Amino acid sequence: MKVIVDTCIWSLALRRNDPSPNGYVAELTELIKEIRAQLIGPVRQELLCGIKSEKQFNLLRKHLRAFEEIEIEMEDYELAAEYFNMARKNGIQGSNTDFLICAISKRHKMPILTTDKDFIHFQTLLPIELHKPRQ
Repeated sequence: MKVIVDTCIWSLALRRNDPSPNGYVAELTELIKEIRAQLIGPVRQELLCGIKSEKQFNLLRKHLRAFEEIEIEMEDYELAAEYFNMARKNGIQGSNTDFLICAISKRHKMPILTTDKDFIHFQTLLPIELHKPRQ
């Protein structure tokens, strides 16, 4: 089964000069080897934003281009907005990208790999599954 990988995991593995070893980076490595890691456009954008060096930007862009993106459909945006509204009504905050990840996760029946604690709160309201590192 493929797994949607959140920005925080990609960032741990790719944007840091010296990524400290942890279970999430190891899991991402395994998912990549198994051709199971999934990237969405908004996560790609978040990863590329804020990089000061053009050389680093181009290198990261090159690495990320190896990953095909899940096509985002109109229904995904609409469901993400529904999720945002439902969560807000229940006192749970999150970003637009987070709720879009949840919507795509539901449509494709894919778990999400993340260290973002907000997803634990989302899981109480939304039909999402979180992927845990194997180690």
